[in-house]
Amino acid sequence: MNLEIINKPLQLEIFGFSGVAINEDYAAKAFELMDRMWKVVKSKQIKNKGKNIWVYEANHVVFAGVELEQEENDTGLEKKVVNLGNYAYYKHIGPYQLIKQSGQNMRNEIERRGFQKEYPYIEIYGHWMPDETKLETELLMAIKK
Repeated sequence: MNLEIINKPLQLEIFGFSGVAINEDYAAKAFELMDRMWKVVKSKQIKNKGKNIWVYEANHVVFAGVELEQEENDTGLEKKVVNLGNYAYYKHIGPYQLIKQSGQNMRNEIERRGFQKEYPYIEIYGHWMPDETKLETELLMAIKK
């Protein structure tokens, strides 16, 4: 696995909605939140960078959002600032249904290298394309040395 350990701070400022994944159904909750977020973004014509960003946190909390081109007032969206110090990075290329396995492979590799995974875990979805074998999703896991 081509996993990178990044020791440089990263800050993401995203806008969307958060919720709790009931029965640990993270995908269903994230899709629900993402759909809600895009309805607001499109109806208010909010300029954005177009990539879905899902943030998984402790206690089954999920946040689905997007980076805006510029911060706007009165969007009706929650603002979330995510700060990562040390984190593992992996670019998943392929169908979305294989992301869960890539995430598990990341956790295994992080442990094998002697690190401990922390929250948050982030998925940044690249732009959609019909050929699912070319879909790109960036996976970031906070780690403790």
